[in-house]
Formats: sequence, structure tokens, C-alpha cells
Amino acid sequence: MTSPANSNKPVASLSHVTLSYDSGNQALVDVSLSIRPGEHVCVLGANGSGKSTLASVVCGLLAPDEGQVFLAGEHVFDATRPAPVDYDAYGRARRNLGLVFQNPDDQIVTTVVEEDVAFGPENLGVPSRQIGVRVERELRRVAMTDYAKADPTRLSGGQKQRVAIAGALAMEPQLIVFDEPGSLLDVRGRSAIMRVMGRLHDDGITIVHITHFMEEALQADRVIVLEQGRIALEGTPVEVFSHTQQIRSLGLEEPFAARLSRKLGLPWTCDEDELLQRIARGGPVRGGRTQERGLATPSAEHVLEAIGVSYSYDQSRHALDEVSLAVDKGSSVAIVGQTGSGKSTLLRLLCALEEPDSGSVVVNGTNTRRKRDRRRLQGTIGYVMQHPERQLFAETVLSDVAFGPKNLGLSHDEVQRRCTHALELVGLAGLEDASPFELSGGRQRLCAIAGILAMEPSLLILDEPTAGLDPRGRRELRHILESIRERGVTIVQVTHNMEDAARADWVVVLDQARNLMEGAPSAVFCRQTARTLAQAGLGLPASLAFANRLEDAGLPPLGSPLTMSALVEALTAPEDAASRLVVVDDAGRRR
Repeated sequence: MTSPANSNKPVASLSHVTLSYDSGNQALVDVSLSIRPGEHVCVLGANGSGKSTLASVVCGLLAPDEGQVFLAGEHVFDATRPAPVDYDAYGRARRNLGLVFQNPDDQIVTTVVEEDVAFGPENLGVPSRQIGVRVERELRRVAMTDYAKADPTRLSGGQKQRVAIAGALAMEPQLIVFDEPGSLLDVRGRSAIMRVMGRLHDDGITIVHITHFMEEALQADRVIVLEQGRIALEGTPVEVFSHTQQIRSLGLEEPFAARLSRKLGLPWTCDEDELLQRIARGGPVRGGRTQERGLATPSAEHVLEAIGVSYSYDQSRHALDEVSLAVDKGSSVAIVGQTGSGKSTLLRLLCALEEPDSGSVVVNGTNTRRKRDRRRLQGTIGYVMQHPERQLFAETVLSDVAFGPKNLGLSHDEVQRRCTHALELVGLAGLEDASPFELSGGRQRLCAIAGILAMEPSLLILDEPTAGLDPRGRRELRHILESIRERGVTIVQVTHNMEDAARADWVVVLDQARNLMEGAPSAVFCRQTARTLAQAGLGLPASLAFANRLEDAGLPPLGSPLTMSALVEALTAPEDAASRLVVVDDAGRRR
């Protein structure tokens, strides 16, 4: 692959760029930046900060309103010219720019993997012999050679994402933009994508990576943080994350090691290995007993049951194979599993949107087998799909949120009351007249959730509710779900986030369409299950994984701390006060 790594000329250069949408909202404001050949740049920011818009400008998919833009050696936009947009220059530049979307289904266009990878080069007019060489090379680069003849629609999310990356690379771009490529993937899938990006960087390919995962930003050469369309912070990962208070005020968070080192009063670091060594050298530390909330008072009253449920989309494979679970009224249940394990299929059955091939699903005592019985459940089950933008349709946020309550036949005043309350719960109050389609991806998710909450269901079922949300959004949604649960609403959610799963009362693990294990979080996530979870493409919550590493380094066992607070408590409970670690709260005060 031809690489511009030896050139000093920026691959992309933006000078005082401003871009506004038709609604008048400014997505980018006076942005200036240059991206050097071979550089790995990570872009962070809260939902709605302008990250995806910046990606579209850098990829040549959007032209701004003001400023100048140079892409792949072409002067594509200059607001001082009579005709600011040079369409021919944009056309030439796009041949050297690649984009990998958040959802690979939006990028895959054929039913054979190698044909999909060849699609881009064919459109560029690359000779057939060269296309074959490129396809083989890029499938090998992303470790998908064995799937060259496979149907991409039957692959896991992580595999699809790697096919999309191979297709972008086959066009031999000078720069490739990854727009949250791991937000919908499991632990194994995200790790695979990050390994691919590492290899690309080693090969001298220029990378712009947009993410909400702070740990991923540590791999970058440079980090750019956006706030309301402006560059708020810029520098190396360590330089950017050292601005602790500003990072938090921007709706983000520090990486795990930085947060833990600060809470323990140790020298601040983003490096987990460095922090582990400091703690291990710090003298005797006694493992304090950590208590994690499990299902405290199991109830005999099951609001939801799946009994020996099996389901197939075709004759070739089971999507679910004799899966069972029981959900107690008022509890919180997390369903985890690698991409393709059957989680979303199970949710559709629990919502009575599909019938199982065998087995039964019972909701509030009603078997969902018969259609007339399923109709009786209308309004009692709230379902938030994995891609909430597909649930949005109205011209305004308020109209969209009001759709469900209106269909329940409620009075106008009651509909308004429910909508107002739901929008306040999700933090969208004041945006009632905005178009839901002009909201950021994260806010679209919150809008979809508000529409479900306005129906005030007794059972709320969510498919990856925190995917695509920034750290502040994830924290806020967790608080929202907890407050809903405290009101007696039963919550079942599919998640790839082990920290979210650890906060549930009960965890169900699926693997290859079957039950793998289930129990309280402290039973599912422990040292003894780590290998089994890893084989299933999953991991442990970060705090427990770090505690296990400390034990491997020679420290006494710390129990099973599933949260940061539990880990800090375990580390600060030594037998003698002289060796006590100093704990620092979020405001930097010692306690």
C-alpha cells in the first residue's frame, strides 16, 4: 500500500472551519487542526459535541460554511472564493479517504465477503488483477481470510466490522476515519478492532478515531476533545487526561488507572501497569471484605419467564437453544454474551414480538403463544431497541414521545404530563420542538427511551441502552434506570458493558445460543469464572480484573470488588493504620 508517511504535508488540514445545519445549530465553530501522515488522532467529546460532523468534514462527505479545507493534497473548500466548494477537488480527494461507520450494516452492500471488500476498488476503476491482490491483502490484515466466501450478513458484529475495515483499506486511502467502531461490539470484538487499528498505525496509515471509550484513547498519538463544536483540549493522551476537572465538566471521564490512582492518593497515572507496580511496592495491604449487591430477597413472583425457549431464523442454526430465565418483579436483570449469542433474539421473544419455535414465554402470567393474549400485554412492556433511531419518526421530539401514550387512549393532559416527566427524566427538557433527526446519536437514544417511559410500563426491556452514549450520558442513564426500578418497574437489559451488568441484581450469560451461567453479579463475575467468560468473548468488570492482577503480583486476595468504590475500600482496609492508603474523593479532598 502506498503510504504518505514520508511526506511532511498534512493529510487533512482545517482552518477556522464553521458548519451549521439547516436548523441553525452550529455543529463546528472555528475549528482549526492538521493531521500529519501516519498520525493516530483520537477525537473525544460528549454526545452532540460535533465529533461525527468533524469526521464527515475530514472524509470529504460534508463541506463547511466558513474556513478552508485541504484533504489529501486537494484544496477542496475555501470560503473566500466566489465558488467555495471545488467539487472536482472533492472527487479526487475522496479517492484517498476512508470511513468506517459505527454500524457495519450501513456499509456492507453484498452477500459475499470478498465481493464486498472489492466493491470500493471496483468503483474506483482499479484493474481486476490489482483488486484481487488488494482483497486478499486486506482480508489477511484484518484476520478474515477464512471468511472470504462467507455471507457477511451471517457474521458477528465484530466480524462485520472487520469486513468493513478491509473494504475501506482496499481503496488504499491516505487517511481512514473510524467513527465509534466498537460501540456496538462485545469485549472480544472491541479488542479485535483495536488490534487492527494498532497494526494499521504500525504500517504508517493515518487514523482518526472517534470513541466514547477513554481507554482506547490511550493508544493515540494525539487526543482532541470537542465541546459544542469547538476544540476544548488537545495534546497527548496524558496531557489531555491530566485536566481532570475539565474532562469531567465536558461529560467525559479519566481512564481507569487515572481515576483509581487519584482516589488512592497515589501519583497520578493513566498507565495501569505503572499503578499496579506502585500499589504492589506500597507495603502490606490486607484484602478487605467487599460486599456487592446481589438479588437480596428473591421473590416467588416472577413477572417474566422463559422456559426452554428455542428459536431459529432458518434451518442452518439455532438463534436460541433451550434458553431459560426467570425475572422477579421489581428486579434488575442484565443479559450478557458475545455478539451473535442470541441476546437480541431473546429480548424480542420476551417482548412478545416473536413466538418461540419451542418452549414458552410468560409475561405477568400471560403466555405469549397466542396473538390475542399478546395484545393484552400492550402498554405493560416497554422495549427500547438496539438502534433507537429506527424508532423515531415524528417531526418534533414532543410528538415522538407522545405517540405511545396517545395510542393508549389517554387524555391530552395526561399525555402532556407523562411526556414532560419523561423528557425531564432523560435530560431532554427544552428540546420539545427540536427535530429528533437532528439530535446526536446519544440524544436520539434518550428520546427513544423517553417515548417508552412516557407509556409508564411495568416491565422495561432495553437492548444495549448505553451504547453510543458518552460517559456522562451513561452515568445519567444508569441513574434514570435506577430511579425507575425504585418505583417498582422491572428492568431487563442486554449490555456489553460489564460495569453495567455488575450493577444489576441478577446476571444471565448466553454463549452460542445457550445458557452458560447465571446468578448474582458476585457469583458470575469472580476469579473462578474469568477463563470461562474469556472463552465466551466476555471479560470482568475493570475493578475486579485489576484486583486479580494485584493478587497475581503477590498481594493478598482483595475479594471480588466489582466497582471502583469497592476496590478502593478493599485497598484501604489494612490491618495496621500505619500502612493505610490515603483516599481522595472526586473533588481531590483527602479523607
